[in-house]
Amino acid sequence: MSEKISVLQFGEGNFLRAFVEWMMDAAHKEGILAGKVAIAKAVPFGDLTPFREQNNEYTLILRGILNGELKNNVQKMTIVADTVGSCEEYDRFMEYADLDSLEYIVSNTTEAGIVYDPADKYENCPPVTYPGKLTKFLYRRFKTFEGAKEAGLYLLPCELIAENGKNLRDCCIKTANNWGLEQDFIDWLDDACYFCDTLVDRIVTGYPRDEIAELEAKLGYSDKLLDVGEPFALWVIEDKGGLSKRQPLDKIGLPVKFTDDVKPYRDRKVRILNGCHTSMVLAAYLAGETIVRDCMNDPTIRKFAETCVYDEIIPTLTLDPEDCKNFASSVFERFANPFIDHQLLSIALNSVSKWKARCKDSFKDYIAKNGKLPKALTFSFAALIRFYAGKKTADGFMGMVNGSEYKIADDAAVVDFFAEAASKLDETDAASVRAYVTAAASQTAFWGEDLTAIEGFVDAVTDGMLAIAQKGAREAMADIVK
Repeated sequence: MSEKISVLQFGEGNFLRAFVEWMMDAAHKEGILAGKVAIAKAVPFGDLTPFREQNNEYTLILRGILNGELKNNVQKMTIVADTVGSCEEYDRFMEYADLDSLEYIVSNTTEAGIVYDPADKYENCPPVTYPGKLTKFLYRRFKTFEGAKEAGLYLLPCELIAENGKNLRDCCIKTANNWGLEQDFIDWLDDACYFCDTLVDRIVTGYPRDEIAELEAKLGYSDKLLDVGEPFALWVIEDKGGLSKRQPLDKIGLPVKFTDDVKPYRDRKVRILNGCHTSMVLAAYLAGETIVRDCMNDPTIRKFAETCVYDEIIPTLTLDPEDCKNFASSVFERFANPFIDHQLLSIALNSVSKWKARCKDSFKDYIAKNGKLPKALTFSFAALIRFYAGKKTADGFMGMVNGSEYKIADDAAVVDFFAEAASKLDETDAASVRAYVTAAASQTAFWGEDLTAIEGFVDAVTDGMLAIAQKGAREAMADIVK
C-alpha cells in the first residue's frame, strides 16, 4: 500500500465525505494526522467504481450563510487513499487490521447499523452486522499485535443515536461473548480501545443532480462523486484516551468540541434545531409555505420560530444561555440557506414521534420552570394534530388545506388512529374539536404519557385548532407571538 493509512471509515456516503473527510483533510494538511483515509463499503450493495475511476478524488462544495456571510467554497478532496468492499473484497478489507499506522475508525452505517444480532456468526466472511464486522476486525488486530495496548483504536461512530459510542461498544462486547472469544480480547476492547460518543451536525445535500451540468461547466471537469453541503459544521466528541491531545482538531480552526459529556450538546441540537423544525413546519405548511427558506423570509412564521427557540426552548437547556443563543442564530442562518430547497413535507415525515423526541422535553421543562404552558410549543401540537386530520385514500393517507391535498407519512398505528379520529371531526364545532384533541392527546403510545393530564393543555390546543379553522394558520400564529 503506497499511502500510509490512519483512518478506516465504514461508509462511503455523502455525509461522511463532506464531514469527516473534510476535517481529516485539514488535519492531514496541518500535520496532526499522519496518514490518510481508507473507505470501507460496509454493505453488499453499492458501487465503488466512481472512486476508482477518479483515483478516490472528488470535489466538495460548501455553500450557504455562515456568520452573516454568504459562502460558496469549492475544494478538491484528496484525503482518501483507498476504497475497499468489506463484503466483496473481504480478505483485502481485513488486512487493514494489520496496519500499525491505523489509529481511528469512523462510521455512519445509519441509525439501524449499530445493532446486536445474536444470529450473526464469526464464521461469516464478513459477519452481517456492522458490530459483527467491527468485532471480527478488532479481534484480528488483537491477534496480530498480540494484545498490545498500543494497537488499540479510537472508535468515532457518527450514527445519529444517543450514546452511539457506548452502544457500539456494548454491541461489540455482546458479539464477542456470543462468539466465545477469549476474555483477554474483551479486556483489550475495554482497556486499549476507546469508543467515543459523538454528535455530528452538518446538512449535506449530496450529488446535485438538478444543477450538475452547470456546476461541471464551471469546474471544467466531470465529477461523479461531487458532494454538496452547507458551510456550518459541528463535531462534538467525547474526550477519551487523551484524544483531544492526540488529535487536536479544535486547535486548527475546525468546528470540533471535545467534552466529557456529549449529552448537553445533543440536547441543544435536538431541542433547538430539530425542535424548531418540528414546531414550525406543520403550522407553516398549513399557512401555505412549502420550503424552510421561505419560512425564514415570512415575518410571522419567523417570529413564531424565534419565540419557540429563544423564549421557550433555550431557557430549558443546561448549557450557557449565550452559547445556546449563538447556536440558535447559526440555526436560523442555516434555515435561510439560499442554496437548499428544504421541503416542509420531507421534515413532516413521522411528525408524531418527532414531536415526542424533539419538543416534548422542552414543553414539559418549560411548564416545570414557569408553572404555565408555553404558548408556541402548545400551538405546535395543535398544528400537528390538525395537519394529521386526514383520510385514507387510494393515494395514501391524505390531508387537506386550502383545497389542496398533501400526503401524511407515519407509522400504521398513527395513521389508523388519526384516520378514525378525523372521520368524526367537525373543525367548526368546538365540542367536536375538543373531543378530537382529547382523543389525540391521551394516546400514551404516541407521547409516552397522557397529555390531557397537563392542566389547561386540552383547552389551549382546542383554541389553537379552532383559530386555525377560523382565521387560518398564519393569523393564528401571529396571535400567538403578538
